[in-house]
Amino acid sequence: MAVKIRGIVPSDKPRVIGVTDETGAFLPDELTVLGEIMDEYFSDPEGCGYYFLIAEHESDFAGYLCYGPTPMTHGAWDMYWCAVSPRFQGQGIGSTLFTTAADHIKRLGGRLILIDTSSNPNYRAARSLYITLGYKHVSTIPDFYNPGDHKETFWKAL
Repeated sequence: MAVKIRGIVPSDKPRVIGVTDETGAFLPDELTVLGEIMDEYFSDPEGCGYYFLIAEHESDFAGYLCYGPTPMTHGAWDMYWCAVSPRFQGQGIGSTLFTTAADHIKRLGGRLILIDTSSNPNYRAARSLYITLGYKHVSTIPDFYNPGDHKETFWKAL
């Protein structure tokens, strides 16, 4: 599948939130926070600490990834948000986004990437993708998000 990766523009905001909501994996308050992060990015792209990649297939909005350097570290980066439209899931778009971001992070001097995610069954496919891409599960914090919903951390050296 031919995928075009590009930077985000303000007109992408409703599509980013829409695709995130379409996945059914995110809670309403998470969508609110995502909107706030995009507003922060659009008001100060150079200083906000976030990067966004947009994936398109034949001009259709297919998904996105948000990432940035981990504050108070030297070369550690976080993958914050990623969603692929259900119409395009399982077609390599998530892998392309993560690989493109990792290449960018490496060029900027990044040495490792962390991904924090939920143990919720809605995130099972995402956790499988991380493992497929070479990320290692390195920690679990029980009951972090809610009782029974643990924080799972994945790590990859660059």
